[in-house]
Amino acid sequence: MTTGSARAADTAGTAEDTTRGAGRRRRLAGVLAWTAVTPFALWTLLRLLPADVHLRWVQLIAFTPYVALASAVAPLVALAARRRVALAAGLAVTATLATCVAPRVLPESGPEAGGPALRVLSANLLMGSVPGDALAELVRKVHPDVLALQEVTPAAVKSLREAGLPALLPYAMERAMKGVGGSALYARYPLEADKAIEFGGFRQIAATMAVPGAGTIRVMSVHPCAPRYQARLGCWADGLAALPLPGGDVRILAGDFNATLDHARIRRLLGGGYRDAADAAGEGLAGTWPYRPWRFDGLAVPPVTIDHIMADPRVAVRSYEVHPLPLTDHRAISAELTLPRG
Repeated sequence: MTTGSARAADTAGTAEDTTRGAGRRRRLAGVLAWTAVTPFALWTLLRLLPADVHLRWVQLIAFTPYVALASAVAPLVALAARRRVALAAGLAVTATLATCVAPRVLPESGPEAGGPALRVLSANLLMGSVPGDALAELVRKVHPDVLALQEVTPAAVKSLREAGLPALLPYAMERAMKGVGGSALYARYPLEADKAIEFGGFRQIAATMAVPGAGTIRVMSVHPCAPRYQARLGCWADGLAALPLPGGDVRILAGDFNATLDHARIRRLLGGGYRDAADAAGEGLAGTWPYRPWRFDGLAVPPVTIDHIMADPRVAVRSYEVHPLPLTDHRAISAELTLPRG
C-alpha cells in the first residue's frame, strides 16, 4: 500500500470512529433524557386517575407537591441532552403537576356569604396525649365557635374538663375511646347528634347546631383510619367515601382526613362542591403532619397536608392558620368562615 493510500485509510478509520462515538453519545443522551422524564410522567398519569390504585400509591401520592417541584429537573436534563421529544414531554409533565399543585398557594375568591362568622378549630390529640391546659390555651387564643377533636380518650376528656374547656365551649358531644378511634365536638351553640360514621373502630362524630342568623349547620369531626397497612386500606377508603357531599343544610367537615388534596377520594369531595379552607386561603401547602420527626420504613417523612377544614360551597373562607400543640404529631388547624344567611 502506498503512503497516500495508508493515510486515506487512517483518515477514513478515524472518521468512522468519530461517527460511532457521536452515535453512542447521542444514544446515551437520549437514555438520560428519558430516564429523567419517565418517572415523573408515570407519576402524573397515576395522579390524574380518578381512583387510588394501590396501598403504596395511596401512601406516596401525598408527596405530589414535592414531586411537582422536583419534576423541573426532567425538562432541564432533556434540554441539556438536546432531545426535543423528551423536552416536550418533560415540559408537559411539569406543567401538569404545577397545575395540580400551584393553585394551593393562590388565594381564591369565594361566595358572597352575608351571614355570621364561624370560627372552626380542629386538632388530633395523638391518643389523648395533648395536655388539657395546652388545648384550652389554644381555644382562648383562637376563640373558635366549633372545636373538632380526634383521637379523644377518656383521660383526655377528663383533662379538658379540668382545664376549663366547658366554660369556653359549653356544648359537647364526646365519643371517647382508648387508642386512636375516639372523637369529639365542642361548640358555643347547642349540639344535637347527627349520623356518625364508623369504620374499623374509628368514630367520626357528627352534630347539628343552630347558629343565630344562619340556621342549621351540620358539622363532623373527620378521622378515617390511616392507610398504613393493607388491612387498613379498606376502612380508610370506606371512611372517606362515606363522608356526605354538600346539599340541604350547610355542612362543615373538619379533622384529620389522613389524605391530601391529591388523593382521589378528597378530589371527590372537592368535585362535589366543598372548598378546602387552606386551599381557598392560599395556604394549601402548609404541612400539618408530621409535626414531629417521623420515620416510615427507615425513611424520614417530610410534612404533608392531611388535616383539613372542608367548607360548604355556600360558605366564604376568610382566613386559615396552623398551630403547634405539645405531645402530638399533628398541627392544629383553624379557619374563619362566613356562613350564608339562614
